[in-house]
Amino acid sequence: MTDQRKGARPVGFVVPNWTPPPAPRGDILEGRYARLEPLDAEKHAALLFRAYQGEDAVWDYLPYGPFNSAAQYHRWMREAVSAQDPYFYAIYDKQAGAYGGVASYLRIKPEAGSIEVGNINFAPRLQGTVAATETMFLMMKWAFEAGYRRYEWKCDALNTPSRRAAQRLGLSYEGIFRQALVYKGRNRDTAWFATIDKEWAALREAFELWLSPGNFDAAGQQRERLSDLTGLVRAADDPTL
Repeated sequence: MTDQRKGARPVGFVVPNWTPPPAPRGDILEGRYARLEPLDAEKHAALLFRAYQGEDAVWDYLPYGPFNSAAQYHRWMREAVSAQDPYFYAIYDKQAGAYGGVASYLRIKPEAGSIEVGNINFAPRLQGTVAATETMFLMMKWAFEAGYRRYEWKCDALNTPSRRAAQRLGLSYEGIFRQALVYKGRNRDTAWFATIDKEWAALREAFELWLSPGNFDAAGQQRERLSDLTGLVRAADDPTL
């Protein structure tokens, strides 16, 4: 019921029975094509260092890296996993039989029902694979099923591939935060994307359709494009794409 009293000010809608969701914990996120394991320096550092070796461009839009040695990367990873925010996963590509990257939850705010995905670093062999897409689906799925209301993606505004990926995955463009950061001695304007809980059911249906084996022909080519399926859900598109 709307308050019609004279001078009444608008307020947000009621969120009934709101209970803050849990923070990410030690769950393994298992899919058909990918498995996400809580990042562990002893288990994953050497394998991931080899996956990234000679591919310095993958570090361009991250505030750390590239690393000169496996030992240096191991030290960074050991420190990274000591915190609970960001909360990192190692990504195992089942078809390749190898670890191919990392991703994390960050800015984890259970009290606000908000969580971000970031620190996404896929080695070239993982980029563009079905496992890469399923990785993003599994992380989104855990967040909404845990009870989060808002799922965010932020990236350097100059990182066109990241902006394109966010939109393909069904996250809506929310604008540019100018001069948001300085990293590696460079300015960063930050592009914001997000999806919310009321959009999740439709996005989940889109992902499940796209990821189903029947969506790929004998040569492994997709029949339906994910961006076409998620385009029906997105509240706003990135005007630069």
